[in-house]
Amino acid sequence: MKRSFWYVVLVLLLAGPVHAQSLTGVWQGVETDTGEPDGVWPAVLRLQKTKGTNLMGVLYQEVGGQPNVSATFQVQGVRTSDGMRLDHVRKLNETGRTPDTYWCEGSMVFTYDASQEKLTGRAAYRPIGNCDVGSFTFYRIKLKSAASVKANTENTLRVTGRNVLWYADADLKQPLTTGNTYRTKLAKTTTFYLTQGYYPTRQSTAVPITIQVTGAGAAPKPTPVPNPAPAPVAADTARPAPAPVVAPTPVVLPKVLFRLGTPELLPEGFPALDQLAGELKARPALKVRVAGHTDKIGEPQKNQTLSEQRAEAVKSYLVKAGIAAERISTAGYGDTRPLYPSPDARNRRVEVEEVKE
Repeated sequence: MKRSFWYVVLVLLLAGPVHAQSLTGVWQGVETDTGEPDGVWPAVLRLQKTKGTNLMGVLYQEVGGQPNVSATFQVQGVRTSDGMRLDHVRKLNETGRTPDTYWCEGSMVFTYDASQEKLTGRAAYRPIGNCDVGSFTFYRIKLKSAASVKANTENTLRVTGRNVLWYADADLKQPLTTGNTYRTKLAKTTTFYLTQGYYPTRQSTAVPITIQVTGAGAAPKPTPVPNPAPAPVAADTARPAPAPVVAPTPVVLPKVLFRLGTPELLPEGFPALDQLAGELKARPALKVRVAGHTDKIGEPQKNQTLSEQRAEAVKSYLVKAGIAAERISTAGYGDTRPLYPSPDARNRRVEVEEVKE
């Protein structure tokens, strides 16, 4: 995108089914060759798969050197034999707008290089102002070496990406190394957090890479020591109760997610709902408010309806578990309160808070 605002994204044309590597995930890169000398537009493309070979996601771009000037678009597309075709759907957000600036709209065709996890795209924009063409280059961080290693054995971890930085923590305060390889010994399953220094933006995020560690490897054998007498086993009643689910401020229910575009609860959310039901049974005077949320994918009005349906789905689950319906109120906020950049399944969530009389 350009200051005379180039916007991208893309045409959805039919292509035959392909059996190819998934292009879902986070891609980071830049747009160039728009006709503006030395102009660059850093970008982040987030994609997820829908039905068949279809894709949907979000394209975020900034004006190079002016991160306060940006736009976010919903995109959709389809896989092709050598990459994908994308097409913009609607603008989700824009910052730094002035009367003489705009973002271009159009179509883009990408070629995928699996060896480098690289997307190379060429845009053809619909005429508006001086919109014409643009070129995109994206890279994706992906583990290319084994995802499982033996404990305490030196291994070289290898990833794709451009100007990769490795961190030991999600807050990116413990740097480890740079580059596409990292030689290390691991004693236990470890998650690394990787970023790309290639045209970073305010929307750039760390990519977690988890390495499973198996076996004893080259760990030194411990010196045998006599086994101590077993300690008395505490009765179940001595175990601490789980942390309360409900609080005066909204609490996101862990793992209570929904299938894309539906109010259908995923099975992995049932334990959290069962814990909530148990707390409501233990506190018969407690009343709660259940709020549903969606991702920013789709039309706002449909998302509003969907968020209300998701809150009602949780209420129905609790009622079936024996909780009186009058103790549960519901609300929906659509896509107006995302916690994470879209698309992200964690935005398809439910929050619960205590209601005071």
